[in-house]
Amino acid sequence: MRAFLTAHPDWLTVVRLPAYAPELNPVEGVWAHVKRDLGNHTRLTIDQLTTTIKTLLKRIQYRPDLITGFLGQTDLALNPQPP
Repeated sequence: MRAFLTAHPDWLTVVRLPAYAPELNPVEGVWAHVKRDLGNHTRLTIDQLTTTIKTLLKRIQYRPDLITGFLGQTDLALNPQPP
């Protein structure tokens, strides 16, 4: 990977992030949202739980404002300027 990065500095910008930083990961917001909704459902089997989770994730897919909010919570720039 290091060789690839040094071979393409003209078009590739790498921003190093901490090893563990859930506040910088928009997926953490997605799972928090799903878990909040999941508390209102009773499922008896893993298959039922899987179906419910997939349905909840599918609902998020059709709400671009919610997805933008998950990205916005991270305070990361989507188009960072090269250092």
